[in-house]
Amino acid sequence: MIDTRNPIGGKPLYAVDSHAHVLDTAAFPFSNPVGYKPGPNEIGTSREFRTVLAAHGLTHALVVNPFAGYATDNRCMLDGIAASGGRWRGVALVGHDATDAHLQALADGGVVGARFNTLFSGATSLEGAAGLRLLERIREMGWFAQVYYHDDGLLSLLPILDAAGIRVVVDHCGCPAVEQGLKQPGFQALLELGRRGNAAVKLSGAFRSSRQPWPYADCDEYVRALVEAFTLDNCVWGSDWPFVRVPRRMDYGPVYQLLERWLPDPADRQRVLWDTPCRWFGFDAQEGSHAGA
Repeated sequence: MIDTRNPIGGKPLYAVDSHAHVLDTAAFPFSNPVGYKPGPNEIGTSREFRTVLAAHGLTHALVVNPFAGYATDNRCMLDGIAASGGRWRGVALVGHDATDAHLQALADGGVVGARFNTLFSGATSLEGAAGLRLLERIREMGWFAQVYYHDDGLLSLLPILDAAGIRVVVDHCGCPAVEQGLKQPGFQALLELGRRGNAAVKLSGAFRSSRQPWPYADCDEYVRALVEAFTLDNCVWGSDWPFVRVPRRMDYGPVYQLLERWLPDPADRQRVLWDTPCRWFGFDAQEGSHAGA
């Protein structure tokens, strides 16, 4: 039985980590010949991740297939979803050439969205007719488009996403350049996207943007602005476990503890950890409603 005691909430709570990866080189050797190859210290299997979740009182997860190591090979993620007892959903990486049958198989395996990584050569592009058509197809599947970019990258993506009319999930607080302040154009565009009400943002990845040690206080004003613009109905939290592409060791607990700093009210954390992920990612809200009974 999964322990639903939540260390940062002080009471039983079903909770979703809305951004993590699984990498299992023994069962699923890396199949992406280009880009970054995670080292042994950056590997985390689905079994290890279930243990981490249980140890911190979380019960569910949205798992994102990593471009590093796997690219559009989603088998490791799908295997983890299958072993989760219905408590994981997935975000796949797909190519322009993905068939309808392949997309349906991913959906049948628990996939609810597709990620587009703009940072690495070889990742599926949203540019041109092929990108727009892929967005339209995943919209027809009922999926969202999850986008990962840095700094002002959203500015070039917004016209494409708007043309597709698709729900959008933005990774890692939009990865702002914290030294440029709240007025930087890309972050202002992100806030405006949030005010429209058809997008969600992941309150995650502060350690990737911050220029300070934990608790990454230089990111606090960005989180506050995002919560105000998106509202808690469209904010989720993610750890980014097992912390690929970081220069030093990362641990789950300190990253999770950030949420208590950002949202001191347990009711607000409940919305970000459970209510909003249920609505966006298709978890069973009724399951969690009995957690404290």
